[in-house]
Amino acid sequence: MLLEGKICVITGAASERGLGMATARLFAENGAKVAVLDLDLEASKRAAASIGPAHIGLACNVTDKTACDAAIAAVIAKYGRVDVLINNAGITQPIKTLDITPANYEAVTDVSLRGTLYMSQAALPAMVQQKAGSIVCISSVSAQRGGGIFGGPHYSAAKGGVLSLARAMAREFGPSGVRVNNVTPGLIQTDITAGKLSDEMKVEILKGIPLNRLGDAADVAKACLFLASDLASYVTGATLDVNGGMLIH
Repeated sequence: MLLEGKICVITGAASERGLGMATARLFAENGAKVAVLDLDLEASKRAAASIGPAHIGLACNVTDKTACDAAIAAVIAKYGRVDVLINNAGITQPIKTLDITPANYEAVTDVSLRGTLYMSQAALPAMVQQKAGSIVCISSVSAQRGGGIFGGPHYSAAKGGVLSLARAMAREFGPSGVRVNNVTPGLIQTDITAGKLSDEMKVEILKGIPLNRLGDAADVAKACLFLASDLASYVTGATLDVNGGMLIH
């Protein structure tokens, strides 16, 4: 098993059909002990329990630095270390440029970008002390191609910031044995997209995807598993596209 004995923290992971939950399941199947983090404590506990008794669910608002520090402290108190952090928490809004209000901008960038920074800041000291660790940041194809289907320009900007932040952290913490990488999903079928894609929309979207299918949460989870594991021991500062060929560059 690729993550045998590893302690893994996944943010935004309580949603049943979300990327975080799919990653939590796959990590557990590969021997990891998983801390499921989300806003709702009970939802986090249920999600953790659904993958087995060895896992824990914690409440964490990733936009609150104190909450991020407390969540990592709780993980270390229970398991003694933290080996992997998946910065998955994020929200999106289908709003055009001229309609973005300050509140819209702050809501989207706070969760994706500020949350990625705060959670990484919370986990990095333990990883540096261990001289080992892997952080995977979930960005988006919309950051690369200049917009997506369900996210406005502020979402693209936030996810573009995640790309750059992860690369900068990879450069800074590589000498300490900590790897930091990005995953950029394309259009993935999750709770966010459920019920929003008409048959006509799917036909048009698939014309631009060489693999001729929409992505599943498991596709992203497998990419996270690779980057979290020792299979990627010489990979840092990289961006792994999971988009079916939507963006070939």
